[in-house]
Amino acid sequence: MSLSARLLFENGQSTKALVSALGQLAAAMGFRATVFPRWGELTVLIHDASGTRHEILASAPVGVDMRKVAATTGVIDDFCSGQFDAAAAQSALETVARFPPVSTARFALLAAAGAAALGVIFGAMHPISLLLIAISAGAGACLRRSLAAISRNLFVQPLCAALLAGAIGAIAVRLQFSSTLRLVAVCPCMILVPGPHLLNGMLDLARARIGLGVSRIAYASVIILMICTGLLMGLSFGGVSLSASVPSYPVPLGYDVIAAGIAVAAYGTFFAMPWRMLPIPAAIGMLAHASRWAMISLAGASVQAGALVACLVVGIIITPIADRLRLPFAAFAFASVVSLIPGVYLFRMAGGFVDLVTLGQRASADVLLNTIADGATAALIILAMAFGLIIPKMCIEHFFPDLANPSRRGSWGRR
Repeated sequence: MSLSARLLFENGQSTKALVSALGQLAAAMGFRATVFPRWGELTVLIHDASGTRHEILASAPVGVDMRKVAATTGVIDDFCSGQFDAAAAQSALETVARFPPVSTARFALLAAAGAAALGVIFGAMHPISLLLIAISAGAGACLRRSLAAISRNLFVQPLCAALLAGAIGAIAVRLQFSSTLRLVAVCPCMILVPGPHLLNGMLDLARARIGLGVSRIAYASVIILMICTGLLMGLSFGGVSLSASVPSYPVPLGYDVIAAGIAVAAYGTFFAMPWRMLPIPAAIGMLAHASRWAMISLAGASVQAGALVACLVVGIIITPIADRLRLPFAAFAFASVVSLIPGVYLFRMAGGFVDLVTLGQRASADVLLNTIADGATAALIILAMAFGLIIPKMCIEHFFPDLANPSRRGSWGRR
């Protein structure tokens, strides 16, 4: 039981699904278990005929691996249905724990494609700019894999990858290959944003798991801080700043939707989704982005309202699919809406704060107002995305429990 608990907790499963799966497993083993997840540990109270005992497992939810979560849940289902005995289930779980990560070549290639796709979404149309974005993101992915082999620090990878992106972006600006949007520097950093941890944290807060929810959001916030720090440091090497509230360029619907699908496929790869599964979140992400484009371009809605509508569409569609396929909701949902993440606004806000500190009393009111506007826009988009994804999930689970928790496993669970 301890191995299954760690595999689910450490690889992105939501807290409610984790508790439910372990309760199901305990019942099949002939006892009752109460799980208390906290950052850094899982406490399991076991109630059986001999009394109550507890087990504390050292575990932190710092990873996201959809393949391991789905395979672990599949083993639990097979054990509970009697297809596995205890020894076979333990052997299967040990095999799951040894699943290798996505190959470095695939990881780097999809990082490059995803960053370039985000560049298209935010208005980068020049082929040289897109090529530089792809090279920067691919090199950053290789750097992250190299650092993972030599350092266990959780924040070194995003810091160094963002530093590299900032340095390449500064060179691009000096060579006049980057616009005032600084997308050559910004887009490779956007793929580093830890969306599933933010979303899982919001889910925990919505279900009153305050301690774990705050811990997840704090972890994601520190990663974002490292990304901003690395990006701004890299840009500073070339004497380049990140201007606040620079207007973006409109993108035709066809380019926007296709680029969104590519970005979704890239994030599915980051979260170890098999190739055959990628078309599902890609199609949903394209539909979501088309909804956002229609809200903003045709209905004249704000970017916040557009993000809310797009995420409501995704939340309604993803909830039953993720449960049927036994995939972690946060990773599946975030992969489908990754192109909506307001990374540009967050990075511009950070650049604005640096300008305020650097200029001091010489800073104009416009710098302050633009910095506040970027920060407020980013916060509202994140809240809109969180509500858009979480509310449909909770409503479906409450009013349509059979739809959200099917009795039969999806075909992907039968690996």
